[in-house]
Amino acid sequence: MVVYFNMLKITYLFVALFMWVGFTVASAGVKGAALPPYSTHYDPARDPFADGRAAIALATATQRRILIEVGGDWCSWCQLLDRFIKSDKQIEQALQQTFVVLKVNVSDENANEKFLATFPKNLGYPHMYVADMNGKVIHSQDTGEFLSSRKYSKQKFMAFLDRWKLKISNKK
Repeated sequence: MVVYFNMLKITYLFVALFMWVGFTVASAGVKGAALPPYSTHYDPARDPFADGRAAIALATATQRRILIEVGGDWCSWCQLLDRFIKSDKQIEQALQQTFVVLKVNVSDENANEKFLATFPKNLGYPHMYVADMNGKVIHSQDTGEFLSSRKYSKQKFMAFLDRWKLKISNKK
């Protein structure tokens, strides 16, 4: 009887957990829904390992890749990239439909060296890494390649998003 009661408690716990995760994932995939904090800003206090696990869960549930954006609030090019994305709804929407964004802070306060130790080296910030739904890095992207006349180019950025959009096959 005790074993049955414990199994019942565990079952209820898992059901509640899956309902919560499902609601959270569904909400994150809805147009206009709030993005997770790890997608919106660089924060030296955040744990990129925990955020990475959450990004993997969301990417798997929503069939998207992960875009790991490395930089910081101190970085003027990072700020410029954020303004560029937020100023154009088409770019912002395409980015959110293509990727789960994981912003990883790099600063004097927290360089997140352990998290970034296995990543390919980058030339500067912001820098992007494309990862599959399991978190495996499949591409390293210098954001300088998005520039045209020292400004971010919508055409170049949209081509990047189109290149890395996950193509889901409907064949069974």
